[in-house]
Order: sequence, then C-alpha cells, then structure tokens
Amino acid sequence: MITANMVKELREQTGAGMLDCKKALTETNGNMEEAITWLREKGISKAQKKQSRIAAEGLGFAKVDGNKAVIVEVNSETDFVAKNPEFTSLVETIANAIINSDVSTMEEAMKLEVEGKTIEDMIVDKTATIGEKLSFRRFELVTKNDSQVFGTYSHMGGKIVTLAVLEGTDTEVAKDVAMQIAAMRPLYLDRESVPSERVEKERAILTEQAENEGLAADKLPMIVNGRMGKFYEEVCLLDQGFVKENKMKVSKYVESKGMKVLSFVRYEVGEGMEKREENFADEVAKQING
Repeated sequence: MITANMVKELREQTGAGMLDCKKALTETNGNMEEAITWLREKGISKAQKKQSRIAAEGLGFAKVDGNKAVIVEVNSETDFVAKNPEFTSLVETIANAIINSDVSTMEEAMKLEVEGKTIEDMIVDKTATIGEKLSFRRFELVTKNDSQVFGTYSHMGGKIVTLAVLEGTDTEVAKDVAMQIAAMRPLYLDRESVPSERVEKERAILTEQAENEGLAADKLPMIVNGRMGKFYEEVCLLDQGFVKENKMKVSKYVESKGMKVLSFVRYEVGEGMEKREENFADEVAKQING
C-alpha cells in the first residue's frame, strides 16, 4: 500500500511532484530506490538538482477581473526562459488560479489546484521540463468596489509591473498613475505612510550633513526641513512630480481629475535577490546542453 508518508519522502528526495511520486511508487510496488530510478528515467527528478541554483530573472504579471486584481512574480534563472511561451503560460495560469480564489498567503496559493495539479506541483514539473529552477516568489490579491478603478502597467516585457487602486472611474488616469509608479519607484503612498523610524533616521542623517557643512545652527532646522521635502518627493507617490507634467505633483494631477489614489503595488523582478554571475555565452551553452 502506498502511504502519504512514502509519497512525501520520495518527493523530498527527488523534488518531483506529488502525483509523479505516487505514480512512481505505484509502478515500483512501493520500492523507494526503484521509484527514484523510475523518476530519473522519466527525467522528472531533474528538478531536485536545480533547487540550489539562483533564480532572479523571470516575469511580473498583473491581471484584472471585475472588482478583483492580482499581481504576481515568478522567477527563472535566465531571461531566455522568462520569454519562453511555456514559462509565460505558467505565470498566467498561476495568476488566473489566484484571482479565482480568496487566498492570502503563499502557502495557500501553492495548494491551489488547476486541472487536478497544485501550483506547487506545476512549478516542480515545469522546472524539470524547462530545465531551469523556477520559483513562485510573491503575489498580492486586491479587491475594489464599483466606485473605484484599477490601473496596471507593465514595463520591459514584465520586468516591472504595477497595480494601483484609485477612487473614481477614469481608467486613463489610473493607467497614468500605474505608469508613474513603474517609472519613479515610490516606496510609499504619502508622507503619513512612511514609518516613523525611517523619517527619524533620514532627519538625523540630513542634520549631520548640514552640521558638517558648517551651516549656522539657527538655520539648520529650516535647511533640514527643506531637504526632508526632497526626501518625501523621492519616496512618496503623491509628493512626486507627475511624469507627464513634472511641474505638477501626482496628488494635484489626481485631484484635478476628481480622483484619489488609495493604494499601489510595484514589483520589479529580482529586486533584493542575489544575482547570478554568468556571461551570455555560458547562458546559451547551458540552454543548448540542458
């Protein structure tokens, strides 16, 4: 009898999907060593060897369906694979599965089933068939009401993807805001959204800089406040100059259209991840040789 623990053990040893592990054990009458050999012969356990590799390329993708929207990032080892139709189809499948659910954590998302196979197993299977380590890094499922609108924007073929929610119904304004977020890389919506510790640290740095410049002590507060304004213009969406008309702040542009930005998500593929050191020739050779 094939038990769940046997399937789990084989999966941990090979990195193959649950269904493949169960089939391998069934085909080999529960013999673990023969099951490993069976998976190797089928090319399925190749996925295990790739788990230590770095996957910091990939694709960001946003999808809107009525009052729900999702933004996801799925990673691959190379940009070459990120453009592969089999990979882009996997990304869309993941996004579709999430938008049709109410999951809130990666653990829940990984357990979602598409045509009898979990997302977790699909990633393992695609890792084996595509020949690179693939990983589903993150997602955000967002909802709105009928008086609100989504704005999405994809830059550089999905290297940067944004999703914004605005109060109002003008889709062009929402797209402009999403484009702004992609281009100008804001970290926060407004000044109130910046954590107090970040504000205090920035103010301390700017104060020390001003003191080192030998500026008069009585002028320091005014100078530091001015420089804090520049800091907010860099990190806060609503304080930024609007990309299409830089003399106008984003807040004023949105207000002039009778709208209000409520929230946003910005994904840049591979941000904060360790990058591979590899030249293009090696990358092509690896693709050819599998």
